Amino acid sequence: MKKVRLGIIGIGQQGGLYTRLLTGNSTTFSGRPPRYVPDNMVIGAICDINPEIEKQYKEEYPELPFFSDWKELVDSRLVDAVVTTVPHYLHTEIAIYCLEHGVHVLVEKPASVAAKHVREMNECAARHPELTFGIMFNQRTNPLYIKVRELIQSGELGEIRRSNWIVNNWWRTDSYYKSSDWRATWGGEGGGVLVNQAPHQLDLWQWICGTPTKVFAKCINGAHRDISVENDVTILTEYENGSTGVFVTCTHDMMGTNRFEIDLSKGKIVIEDNKATVTHFAYDESYVNKNMTMREAMMLTRGNNAEGKSNYTEVIEGVPGEGPQHGGVLENFAANILDGTPLLAPGAEGINGVCLANAAQLSSWLGKELEYPVDEELYLAELNKLIKAEGVFPTR
Repeated sequence: MKKVRLGIIGIGQQGGLYTRLLTGNSTTFSGRPPRYVPDNMVIGAICDINPEIEKQYKEEYPELPFFSDWKELVDSRLVDAVVTTVPHYLHTEIAIYCLEHGVHVLVEKPASVAAKHVREMNECAARHPELTFGIMFNQRTNPLYIKVRELIQSGELGEIRRSNWIVNNWWRTDSYYKSSDWRATWGGEGGGVLVNQAPHQLDLWQWICGTPTKVFAKCINGAHRDISVENDVTILTEYENGSTGVFVTCTHDMMGTNRFEIDLSKGKIVIEDNKATVTHFAYDESYVNKNMTMREAMMLTRGNNAEGKSNYTEVIEGVPGEGPQHGGVLENFAANILDGTPLLAPGAEGINGVCLANAAQLSSWLGKELEYPVDEELYLAELNKLIKAEGVFPTR
């Protein structure tokens, strides 16, 4: 096998993007031209249940086999792998079917709505180690986040004391939410900003700062919008070493912010505007606290102290376009299939961000702090109450 033949299941915004990436066609839908094209992957077939999309794609890509049934695509043997660009609830069923029929799987984010369903998918993947199972966490290809993670893991900046991420720069109007029947519904999407806009940041938060031991959250449903799911969220986390974290997100801020701060015992990192400002402390804060006067400590920020040491700051600039993004994940996924290159985003890790979203929602629903990870069955029971009350889609 020289190139992986990819099946694209679901031709919406993301499916259209992957089609453009792998064909070099910049006219499909209204997307921009691809900025990074993998050279170890081609499209084997595409699938969608919408007759209008089928008509359009058969005209635009007559050379590509088109299916209206995803199982027929998988069984056709025209593809070596698939990417699941479908509503979140469908990822588990499709991924398990593919893995059990010898097809590699790349799932879109989030891996699913409920951690229990992701766990079922992970368990199936573990039974098929000969197959590649990945997730589309394209932000993990961003050199800025990679560098920050490596810096923290090196221990150079000491131990994390606190993290604070405010990311609300994805303003959405009511017209956006009304664009599809499944969007912004409990039964169709499983939530709002935590399962649609924020999964990449939830993944990066735990990828960089680790998983918490406790979670408390306030999720406001339909804040300034005619929807029933959460679109204004504040999460407070606690970690094993006593550190804390705050994650703030919403979709009603017309002038949004994306600022990620990490306070450590021997430094501070601020990520904003595609750059990281890193301050290196001359001494660990615990040492300064126990051994220096306030005046001596202030000298560290003004240039130097009696020993000639001082804090200093460096700026790590991001790269234009923030790295290879989706094309980079596709290339890495194909490379793992072809020669065993380690996965940048293993599918099994998709459960981490889903667990965080589930914990935040459940904490808000119950109005209390929860031990992490939360009870998967309790989460599903509470979610099903909301789906039943909504009456749009059947309970899961």
